[in-house]
Amino acid sequence: MKRPVKNKMNQGIFTAVILLLISYGNLALAQSHLPNKYGLNVVKDITILKQQINLDSNKRLVELNDKIPGITLDIKYTTKDNFTKKKLYPPIKTTFLRKPAADSLLKIVSYLKTMGLGIKIFDAYRPYSVTEKMWEVVPDDRYAADPAIGSGHNRGASIDLTLTDLATKKELPMPTGYDDFNEKAHHGYTQLPEEIIKNRETLKSVMELFGFTALKTEWWHFYLPNSSYYELMDLSFGELNKMNSND
Repeated sequence: MKRPVKNKMNQGIFTAVILLLISYGNLALAQSHLPNKYGLNVVKDITILKQQINLDSNKRLVELNDKIPGITLDIKYTTKDNFTKKKLYPPIKTTFLRKPAADSLLKIVSYLKTMGLGIKIFDAYRPYSVTEKMWEVVPDDRYAADPAIGSGHNRGASIDLTLTDLATKKELPMPTGYDDFNEKAHHGYTQLPEEIIKNRETLKSVMELFGFTALKTEWWHFYLPNSSYYELMDLSFGELNKMNSND
């Protein structure tokens, strides 16, 4: 009998916050607090992100080109060279991760350098609205995030990447291409040449060594184990770039 009372109190507090925001004339900010059709709270106002960062600096979204010099970016969703065959992002020259993920990635790059290896990033932060578009094309949660749950990419806590040879700048052979959704992309798939299995295991072991977790069905996808701590976001790359340039 106590739970309904508590839920009613929480709902009352939530409603009061919305009314207070509206009363101060900030309707856009008030609307950004409202759950979406799935009941999820998605940050759509950069002001809210700034407030969250003020409370916890780990929620800062780090611009990776600035944080990690020398990385290679190949952001597939700026082109039609992706599984949707559509441009899902504007032309961007960088991408973002939450601070703890970016800090770990910097250590990974330094570690791999001793092995003569580098990384190529296919994707990191992804606006929530893009996840909705992807689900329309591939409504299969083995390979695409269900918008009813959201993605670690939407939280700035997931990254898609591969290994490169520092000398030649070429990608190391992997089981499949990026976003190739079949059994060969699974970490447990073993009917592959020894070299490819070794490359896949090197990527996985190094990412896990520095705190990331591998997605079983995609050799390229890794995420922070506590990614649910970070809020879902539907902020544009332009907004994030502007916020970082003003810091």
